[in-house]
Amino acid sequence: MHFFLNLLFWRPIYDDDGILSSCLFKLDSLFLNFFVFHRRTDVNSVTNWNAPLVWEGTFDPVVIDDIYRRMNPRVAVVVLAVGKYTRFLKGFLESGEKYFLVGFRVTYYIFTDNEQDVPNVKLTKGRKITVLPVPSAKRWQDVVLSKMKWATISIDKQIRNETDYLFMMDIDSIFHNRFGAESLSRMSAVLHRGYYKNTERDKFPYERRPQSKAYIPPGEGDYYYTAAVWGGYLEDMYRLVKYCYEQSEEDAKNNIEAAWQEESHLNKYLLYNKPAKVLSPEYLWSDYDAPGSDIKLIRISQLVKNYAEVRPNGGN
Repeated sequence: MHFFLNLLFWRPIYDDDGILSSCLFKLDSLFLNFFVFHRRTDVNSVTNWNAPLVWEGTFDPVVIDDIYRRMNPRVAVVVLAVGKYTRFLKGFLESGEKYFLVGFRVTYYIFTDNEQDVPNVKLTKGRKITVLPVPSAKRWQDVVLSKMKWATISIDKQIRNETDYLFMMDIDSIFHNRFGAESLSRMSAVLHRGYYKNTERDKFPYERRPQSKAYIPPGEGDYYYTAAVWGGYLEDMYRLVKYCYEQSEEDAKNNIEAAWQEESHLNKYLLYNKPAKVLSPEYLWSDYDAPGSDIKLIRISQLVKNYAEVRPNGGN
């Protein structure tokens, strides 16, 4: 094992964008080799396009973290905290410092309309917070769609020069267990907890109206992915974020809004641009639901909340 690691990492290779994509691409292709040494028999651990489907017990966390730490990548976490959602910042940030990519360089990019409500959280070495002001919104649907807009603009203006990987996450969540380098890839998508086990493909809540840019025809689809956690290489994420923004703008011109806003466009994109890794629902659960026996631990979970109270239009 040590001989293999030394052979792989003796010469880091940077590409024209200044990121370690040459070496990191090797890591994506090699991850499956590590992965199969810890295959679980109670869950599907490989997709039908041979990408890893990552569960607890299917990888060695020490080996995976050590491999990626040698590359010393910069990781961005983009969250949107507008209106009353700033109340969730403290718990998200404090738990992230305890569990999210510990020992890696991380920048939390916080889009908010209430800069004064961003808490002063103690961060470990190599980690920082960048606050980016955005306007308020009158509808929660506009809040989630604006996240794609502001992320697209901010990547262009700033974030592109400051990170190698980027995660989009919902702020109303808390980390509960290790969320490590096994989550990193060119594109990592998370299975939605509500549809990963016993839901037939035609029952997935895809956008089924042909008038929408997010339309997925009946009979098509692999999985249903959540838009509350997803990540990947900076440039790959930029293409996806920009796609969701532009497609939602096209829908707006035609007086239609996708069934689940950016999540609908995300699922359309990932159907035809397969993710390099699929992460199990461990990587985004919900406090509303009790986990089944296949969920050995919960890494991050969405909080129970009164939507009518916290959303700008009362949750409607």
